[in-house]
Amino acid sequence: MSHSYFCPCPRGLEAALAEELGEIALDTKTLKVHNQVPGGVHCSGSLTDAYRINLHSRIASRVLLRIAHAGYSNENDIYDLTLAQTWEDWFSVHNTIRIDVTAIKSPVRSLEFITLKIKDAICDRFREQFSERPSVDTKLPDMRIVGFLDARNFTLYLDTSGEALFKRGWRLDTGDAPLRENLAAGLLRSTGWKPGMVLMDPMCGSGTILAEAAQMVAGIPPGLRRAFAFEKFHDFDAAAWQAIKDSVKPNPVPTTPTIFGSDISGDMIVMTRHNLNKAGITFEVPLKQIEAQEVKPPSDEPGILLTNPPYGERIGVRGDSTIEPDDMAKAFFSAFSTTLKQRFAGWKVFLFTADLGVPKLLRLKESRKTPFFNGALECRLFRFDMVAGFNRREEAKPKVDAPDA
Repeated sequence: MSHSYFCPCPRGLEAALAEELGEIALDTKTLKVHNQVPGGVHCSGSLTDAYRINLHSRIASRVLLRIAHAGYSNENDIYDLTLAQTWEDWFSVHNTIRIDVTAIKSPVRSLEFITLKIKDAICDRFREQFSERPSVDTKLPDMRIVGFLDARNFTLYLDTSGEALFKRGWRLDTGDAPLRENLAAGLLRSTGWKPGMVLMDPMCGSGTILAEAAQMVAGIPPGLRRAFAFEKFHDFDAAAWQAIKDSVKPNPVPTTPTIFGSDISGDMIVMTRHNLNKAGITFEVPLKQIEAQEVKPPSDEPGILLTNPPYGERIGVRGDSTIEPDDMAKAFFSAFSTTLKQRFAGWKVFLFTADLGVPKLLRLKESRKTPFFNGALECRLFRFDMVAGFNRREEAKPKVDAPDA
């Protein structure tokens, strides 16, 4: 039986997710990738295709199975549609549930009230069938039901993932502002980096970018070390799930390092080492405690530098606390720019940041800027091609007054 799925992702990564789903579909004849919409990609396939996406997708946030879709006029229509679904075919009255609702241009007054109506309908359905109702657990539910409303239609989804897919099951510690794993994976894909290419993150924090890249090199699927909601479905096919996991073949361990990281904070370096180990990385990822403006290329071969620069107080971990944050940022980026121009000719440099003024601070002209969203925060992935002598921003030329007549 074929099901319709919606795979949400960080905004800006829809094309990358569609490309990734197309690659996953190469291993199955039933998974079909359909249209991209803001915030995700529609696809269809068997239930085991949902297993496969959950295991292999680095960019999707969840895999939502469509249960029902219909027009609506008011809250009662939503209740009736939810009540009519055979929830008992999917999970037990003893499973806990959580309801989440999102909307775009919907005329309903209160999403909280819609959430309550969906919950009531599911509980009423079970009460009619079994004289019992499932309990609500908003923190660690067994089943997540998602409602989506636009101006005319209402869609009900059952979440096959459980916890969000960016929670890989390996993270031990995070820094002050951790980058979500699926966003890091999407950024890596957007830079064009592939295993075997040299990669450097000179402000690695807790190592999210490095861990994602290292797992790709090792051939470790992102979902290999965690559990999923579909494992609690009534018709869960344990044998098929085991076969999908058994089909994973790790890549040969590289003999020469190609992934490198550094950070100003020794605590972050320790944290990164722990996280890489927890992520199953058995090969060497050289890490160094050093200020970003002091780094040197880790290889003779030019590669890709991808980082999420710090901001505010994070820049001054070992800085002078008497300097204002704005002045500290200017000094930091000026010094970092000099390092890039003097030492990284031939490299492609990518900075992911919410500070749209970073190119100006670097005094570099970006060759590309791609919009992304980190949650609700609008960001840019700036690309700088470090060609010696040609990447400096045009300096303002002094104005010469015309001679008097």
